[in-house]
Amino acid sequence: MSAYLAEFIGTAMLVLLGDGVCCNVNLEGSGMKGSGVVHILIGWGMAVMVPAFSFGAMSGAHFNPAVTIGAAMRGGMSWGLVPGYIIAQMLGGFVGAAILIVLYGDQIKATADDATIRGCFATGPSIRNTVNNFLSEFVATFVLVFTLASIPGEAGASGVSWVLVYGVIVACGASFGGLTGYAMNAARDAAPRFAYQVLAPNFGKKDPDWAYGWIPVVAPICGSVVASLLYMAIH
Repeated sequence: MSAYLAEFIGTAMLVLLGDGVCCNVNLEGSGMKGSGVVHILIGWGMAVMVPAFSFGAMSGAHFNPAVTIGAAMRGGMSWGLVPGYIIAQMLGGFVGAAILIVLYGDQIKATADDATIRGCFATGPSIRNTVNNFLSEFVATFVLVFTLASIPGEAGASGVSWVLVYGVIVACGASFGGLTGYAMNAARDAAPRFAYQVLAPNFGKKDPDWAYGWIPVVAPICGSVVASLLYMAIH
């Protein structure tokens, strides 16, 4: 239960800090509106690294169903723990987004463009192309999971190892963020997308775009599976 609690709180913190950066930069009425993509890249890297420092020793700091599935494939955890990890991650993602909706409620109401509001909680393509959008999330998650697998003692890594996590998140954002927003994580995308749909106070104009929303769920898992298979094949 301590591992599940760590994944719940850690994922909530990840979304709170990561989506919080997007709210801070993009919503009307925010004192940091317009501060730009570098702010977002640095903020998202920190959003992953900070809870990893706190909970890495307790759960491995997955905070991501794709990472959990990859770890189980490589023998880093029991498959029996996977459902509980994923449920904890999805609930954490929802709670983190819900807190942001409260904190940024006035800014959400002041923002006229629904796509801007949705983009603070869920990713979307800059150019809608199902194949390329899928490949973008696949490749980004492949890089993430292969890198995580390469960290010595990955399941309980701590200290300087989590600085490497910051590096790979920023690198993926810098290289792939302009394509689909580099979700790489269903708990970071689908759970906040649902929270936006049911809780955001932009009444009558919400579009969660679930027609696209399956891609940030399925593509990261596929990328993680291939990364894990390749890692096992060459190590």
